[in-house]
Amino acid sequence: MSQTAPPILSVVPSRALVDEEFKVVVENLPPGSPVTLHSLHHSEDKNYWEAYGHYISDHRGMVSVAEDLSLGGTYTGKEAMGLLWSMRTVPGSREGLRLRKRDVCSPMVVNISVHDGHIAEGFREQPPLTSVLVERWYISPGVQRIDIREKGLQGTLFIPPGPGPFPGLLDIWGGSGGLSEYRSSLLASHGFASLTLKYLSPDGQDLTGLEFSYFETAFNILRDHPQVIPDRIGIFGLSLGSILTIFFAAESTVIKPFCCVCISGVHLSPPGNSIKGLGQGLVRHPEKIRMDENNHLIWRDMAQVLLQDPSNEVDVGKINCPMLLVNGHDDQNLPAVESAEKIAQKMNAAGKGHLLTRLEYPGTGHLIEPPFSPHFRATNLTIDLKKTRAILLWGGQTKPHSDAQEDSWRKILAFLHHHLYSSWTPKARM
Repeated sequence: MSQTAPPILSVVPSRALVDEEFKVVVENLPPGSPVTLHSLHHSEDKNYWEAYGHYISDHRGMVSVAEDLSLGGTYTGKEAMGLLWSMRTVPGSREGLRLRKRDVCSPMVVNISVHDGHIAEGFREQPPLTSVLVERWYISPGVQRIDIREKGLQGTLFIPPGPGPFPGLLDIWGGSGGLSEYRSSLLASHGFASLTLKYLSPDGQDLTGLEFSYFETAFNILRDHPQVIPDRIGIFGLSLGSILTIFFAAESTVIKPFCCVCISGVHLSPPGNSIKGLGQGLVRHPEKIRMDENNHLIWRDMAQVLLQDPSNEVDVGKINCPMLLVNGHDDQNLPAVESAEKIAQKMNAAGKGHLLTRLEYPGTGHLIEPPFSPHFRATNLTIDLKKTRAILLWGGQTKPHSDAQEDSWRKILAFLHHHLYSSWTPKARM
């Protein structure tokens, strides 16, 4: 590419929350020039993730990622955020990796660059025509991050900026373990005081036979916080966390959520009152585990057979709060769509159908994350107490799964704002 002045690359905004769109524009190219837009992220666990699209500059010598077609790469078509949601590990990386932000107080830094011609490899060896660094944040300015280490609890509370008080959310993750903060910090950035819990260690084992009273303690701590509206607390669950959320909403005499969001969960009743019992209950039929052509484990049939016995089901007719179910039709971990249909039937029969909202997405897998997150079809996970590592198939196809993440997040936030903020007026707190 020969020209008198270098290309100009702009990304606006260059610093934003991870669920905000940006505009990527290249100017000052020769008209009709083939170029490749490339994104590169070096994760906290020292792995490289990338995405790229092939473009041809218009008669003005411009490329707009939001308005122009990508003709090839990790995404095609008009995709404003394709440089993020289509990210994958660079060639030669270990299999089964998952990109998750650990330190939410630092940004996810992405290098976006422009390369001459349509290329698919060697990005780090070829000098770019131009590049910019972009910061993607999971936490907005003014959000408070508070470590919670009391009454045996391990968690992190995020408080939105401003005088408060705010509606609260108990954020319950799934079986991957550890303390995941990035969804709670993002929820706090949208106006919700969110408490995320550690209830599994990173290797998947339960914390000293944790009982469900652990979650009751967390709910009470959140309810009693001076910056939280005590009668406006919801629960947000994913996978194993959604199983717990549905159970608490129906059966708990202590946890009384004002509303619930459940992503990729089922209405199985946990045996006993402990995390260990729940985990053991879910794997009662290991003979139902299948493998795909890549030897990735498919777990959905284990729960499917359990749901054929009504005695294993939560009595969802007892639920008395609005509930949003978000599920993918290609979930290979849990039969979430089938469970949602049963939940709807049972809630309708109990006269509670008006409380239920369902979002279901074709081509979408189990791990439905905040928008523009990469799609993880299969990742490593510790699957038993012997710390056996395997690759689990979560499901989903990248484009429809990514569309579902964007659409569902917008509707989740609308659901939470409607139910936790509407008709509430500040009152003096005793």
